[in-house]
Amino acid sequence: MLLSPDEWQIVGLSLKVSGVAVALTLPVAFGLAYLLARGKFPGKILLDALVYLPLVLPPVVTGWLLLIGFGLRGPIGSRVHDWFGLTLIFRWTGAALAAGIMALPLMVRAMRLSIEAVDRRIEGAARTLGASDWRVFWTITVPLALPGILAGIVLGFARSIGEFGATITFVSNIPGETQTLPIAIYAALQVPGSDAIVTRLALISVVLSLGALIVSELLARRAGVGRGGHVL
Repeated sequence: MLLSPDEWQIVGLSLKVSGVAVALTLPVAFGLAYLLARGKFPGKILLDALVYLPLVLPPVVTGWLLLIGFGLRGPIGSRVHDWFGLTLIFRWTGAALAAGIMALPLMVRAMRLSIEAVDRRIEGAARTLGASDWRVFWTITVPLALPGILAGIVLGFARSIGEFGATITFVSNIPGETQTLPIAIYAALQVPGSDAIVTRLALISVVLSLGALIVSELLARRAGVGRGGHVL
């Protein structure tokens, strides 16, 4: 069951991609969660649908859309390359982008439920005592919603670890650059006699994903999000 240097590289790359994906997605996910939980504005239903679209859209389509938007000739990818010298396509940074987009709906859901579970009467009481909206947000809303926010982060990490379709469509399968755990398992399945490699990598994927899901559910129960304290 000992991993080879190449397999350790795959695991390390997967952890790096997932970590960066969650870190970059976190502020966007929290902003959307807060907006959907507390905001009242025209088009809220459409925004809600767009946020959760990656959950129901075929991952290959998501990867194709990333190719159109973030490729070297895409409207976003070309500007990112010109302004920052950053290339996303066929790079691990592109894998992180794909993983972050696929993880976004789950992160938003967990955080949104947690924010909705915050008792607004406590916030109102703080305001009557003279606290500003900004102070109420940082000293009451965020701390009370923190377990759900952490659950969303862990859940997003688990989703990023398992991301395959959008990633392989957008950044392909490049060993040492974009070959994460799911892609490596898929590649090994195409090679006769690679059962041992597949088994080792699959077990690591199961352990990482299962551990993240358990931690996420424990945090969600602590937060009491939703009616039953679950985010799934």
